[in-house]
Amino acid sequence: MTLSWFSIVRLGLVQMALGAIVVLTTSTLNRLMVVELALPAVLPGLLVALHYGIQITRPNWGFLSDQGGHRTRWIIGGMAALGAGAFLAATAIPIFEESFWLGMGISVFAYALIGLGVGASGTSLLALLATATEPRRRAAAATITWLMMIFGIAVTAATVGSQLDPYSHGLLLRIVAVVTLGALLMTILAVWGIERRVIQRAEPEPMPFREGIAEIWAEPKARNFTFFVFLSMTAYFMQELILEPYAGLVFNFTPGQSTSLSGAQNGGVFIGMLLVGIAATGFKIGALRHWVVAGCIGSALSLTIISVIGLLGIPLLVPAVVALGLFNGMFAVAAIGSMMALAGKGREAREGTRMGLWGAAQAIAAGFGGLVGAALVDVFRQLMTTAPAFGAVFIFEAFLFVAAALMALRVMEKTSSTPSSVAMVPGE
Repeated sequence: MTLSWFSIVRLGLVQMALGAIVVLTTSTLNRLMVVELALPAVLPGLLVALHYGIQITRPNWGFLSDQGGHRTRWIIGGMAALGAGAFLAATAIPIFEESFWLGMGISVFAYALIGLGVGASGTSLLALLATATEPRRRAAAATITWLMMIFGIAVTAATVGSQLDPYSHGLLLRIVAVVTLGALLMTILAVWGIERRVIQRAEPEPMPFREGIAEIWAEPKARNFTFFVFLSMTAYFMQELILEPYAGLVFNFTPGQSTSLSGAQNGGVFIGMLLVGIAATGFKIGALRHWVVAGCIGSALSLTIISVIGLLGIPLLVPAVVALGLFNGMFAVAAIGSMMALAGKGREAREGTRMGLWGAAQAIAAGFGGLVGAALVDVFRQLMTTAPAFGAVFIFEAFLFVAAALMALRVMEKTSSTPSSVAMVPGE
């Protein structure tokens, strides 16, 4: 038997738990380092880049899953490592005030653990979905789990934001402990027993990892899509580490308000994903690449607006960020649909390896984009005042989104022929 819709939703709870923990490390802790601790923006940029860089191991996790690894064990173990890393990262915040180098050492270890946890749990989960889901349900399964992750991010950011004011280190640690322990418990309950009840498809012949990844890289569709993922995700993540500090430094947002801003952005992402899924699948409106292009262009326009309102002092940051999230969601859901469609094409029983390859490209781009964005802000702030410095980086990110849109017109035209092949909502 294959995964039922109920089992797919249960696995989506794991993605929700992943998103709930990760948003604390990439938004809340990042803002505290830059604003409350007055550390250079490049510092949390390097830490987040470290956790993304370690996720270059994602192809290894996917390859091992293809070879018949114990996915449930890796999903739960990865979530435990992620939760432990997130709590250690939070404990480093008050330590920074006493000893920079001790805080830095704890943070480096913590973010490395976060990267390992996300890679192990996330990739093993996707491999289980790809191999145990009926082919006609794969795209819908991807949509369900991804939307649940975005929902987890949005709800956690909004809830934590409302509880974090007035800020104190003790309050931060209590909140992070509740989120991480709750996420681990939810993961155990969600995934327990599912793998034993499904009969997965035939596994590939055992081979060395390098040989297996070389086979996938030799596939033109998989290789070209990898390049697209890297460029588009670099644009997608460049604002990740600077948006909350921007809100605090330019618009005087409190820690709770800036954390809630992240929740509003991811709420926009959620709506954008639903919009494309319903329009493309339910009403057959638009081809896949058209939605990607629209999302990229809309994201570029939103970033331009975010830059301009900071220069002019117009208090419209929240609606501008929600619009950015909306167009980000439109772009992302179309790209995910293409990914799930392509995962089952080419050599048989290599879904995990392909998704691991694209996951690694996304992780490297996320770390690279976030680090470059933070570093550029630090450089520009030495040359100009705060608002123009941040604005210049947002404009540069907008140009990258335009470049990604142009690349999508070429790459996705070759990899996806019809929107129906990548339907994005349940009921396919």
